[in-house]
Amino acid sequence: MELLEKVLLDNVKKEYQESLTLLKSIPGIGNKTALMLLVFQRFQRAKELCSYAGLTPIIRQRETSVKGRPRISKMGNPKLRNLLFMCSFNACKYNQACKALYDRIVAKGKSKKLALIAVCNKLLKQAFLIVKNGIPFNREYKSTLA
Repeated sequence: MELLEKVLLDNVKKEYQESLTLLKSIPGIGNKTALMLLVFQRFQRAKELCSYAGLTPIIRQRETSVKGRPRISKMGNPKLRNLLFMCSFNACKYNQACKALYDRIVAKGKSKKLALIAVCNKLLKQAFLIVKNGIPFNREYKSTLA
């Protein structure tokens, strides 16, 4: 690693130490992903962040006769999307909310890859809300918007 890159990385870690600590408290998110997720400081909503990562679904449909399979847009940051996909494997093991989502989607008969993409979306939304609110990850938290 170059000296300039190392200095920049140290400055980023000093500047955003609290955010990095909050992000690493989420089961399934490591150092590299936490550093990549610091970009969301400029977003107002979690949907915007999901769109930036290229994880939003796109439905291809021509009028009423031809209906294509839904896919992810892939118009966003491919490195962030790749890191999140790798994190989703660990999240399915150690993050209870992500595991429940994965099991529910696979039980419906959907593909495992689609379930992992949904887990990526869940991880992004968890990370966004945890850092925006400044509260560390809580395993027992239940949303009141059920």
